[in-house]
Amino acid sequence: MQKQERSSGKQKNNNRWAFGMGTIGRDALFTMVSMYLIYYLTDVLNVSVETMWSINFVYMGLRIFDALNDPFMGLIVDNTKTRWGKFRPWIVIGAFFSGIFMVLLFTDVGLKGWRYILYFTVVYVLFEVSYTMNDLAYWSMLPALTENQKERERIGAIARICANVGLFAIVVGIVPITKALSVYTGSLLKAYQILAIALVLIMWIFQMIPVLFCKEQVEGLGSDTTDLRDLFRVIIGNDQLLWVTLGLLLFMIGYTATTSFGIYYFKYIYGDEDMYSIFALVLGVSQIIALIVFPLLSKRWNRSRLYSFDTALIVIGYLLFFLAPAGNFVIIGVAGILIFIGQAMIQLLMLMFITDSVEYGEWKFGRRNDSVTFSLQPFIYKMSGALASGVVGVTLVLSGIKTDSGVPELSAPRIFFFKAMMMLFPLALIVLGFFIWKKKYTLDEVRYAKILEDLRVRREAAKTEMREEP
Repeated sequence: MQKQERSSGKQKNNNRWAFGMGTIGRDALFTMVSMYLIYYLTDVLNVSVETMWSINFVYMGLRIFDALNDPFMGLIVDNTKTRWGKFRPWIVIGAFFSGIFMVLLFTDVGLKGWRYILYFTVVYVLFEVSYTMNDLAYWSMLPALTENQKERERIGAIARICANVGLFAIVVGIVPITKALSVYTGSLLKAYQILAIALVLIMWIFQMIPVLFCKEQVEGLGSDTTDLRDLFRVIIGNDQLLWVTLGLLLFMIGYTATTSFGIYYFKYIYGDEDMYSIFALVLGVSQIIALIVFPLLSKRWNRSRLYSFDTALIVIGYLLFFLAPAGNFVIIGVAGILIFIGQAMIQLLMLMFITDSVEYGEWKFGRRNDSVTFSLQPFIYKMSGALASGVVGVTLVLSGIKTDSGVPELSAPRIFFFKAMMMLFPLALIVLGFFIWKKKYTLDEVRYAKILEDLRVRREAAKTEMREEP
């Protein structure tokens, strides 16, 4: 018995760290695409305003279309049966091909006008489809590692810490790294391509860690194949999943818009592009500290109190940021710390809410669908990214930052408009998402424990019935 407990403890450790480390490379890669692809097009590749308008709507439309396809990929993963399980094959295939297409997105192929728009559309579709394979299979492995809420929080916290290491390595490093590479190669275009290749190699290495060392611990009810009719029932019938999805979608649209505006803010409003990296470093450290502290706070506060506290931090931070003079780094830095501490904890909470809704769906429908349920997470990130990129693209043109002459045409009203779209509009969405969650989400710790106990009894009954069959 002692040996079995030691083995179980060792596997818990393996699952925590192996799953977490898998996020480092993939989040670095995705950050470069989600936050800096538009910047690459406007300020590195220097596409025309006409081309930018077209790409902006193509980009937004493709991400919305791809987000709507995520549940179908979840269906495929849930129905996958191989000697390596249902998650690992898609993690590997998706990582390989998304890496190839990501490099092509940051490669200057010498095309202009509609030819480049067509090239961009095809390559971006292939990137999103392959990244979805990886992303969906990877995150839907989480609920299969444990059903214990506190253990899920530990795994989730480590995963978010590692993801933030990857994310902020890019946010902090992209300006100095590309500047250094452009001096070495003589071209900023080549600098971005080299960085893209390096990130792909890093992602491939780190993705092999969960593939080799994670082990699923949960066997749920229902082993039959999920068909298309079941797909819609599993999603639409899971009311808790839908309310969390709506709340997190609003939150992520706001957060993604703000972060995507960041590099433009420091370049055109603050007036010192190099301060962006320093600001990002402060925020990255703040987020990691917040995620380290999260398990300690969760021992004292329930999740509802934590979410309320984090939202209050974000509200104060956004208002400070909006009111701060452009050159006052101290106030801007304090505002950023408050926003990103709250953001880090809320994203982790939302991950836990989606994870717990897997058991809620199993309890309601008598069938466990990890991947179909978790398909709502990439849906949230892609849909929010699509809508946020649309907001950013339109704001850049209307504010006078993006012009065909390459010279920004900024006036006081246009600066106010830019700051409102970067700070006040996202804040309104974040607060609305909080109130929706507060009103509609009822899967708290007590209710989840009761559902888990009921599932335990039903699973034991199902196993007994199977053993008694002739």
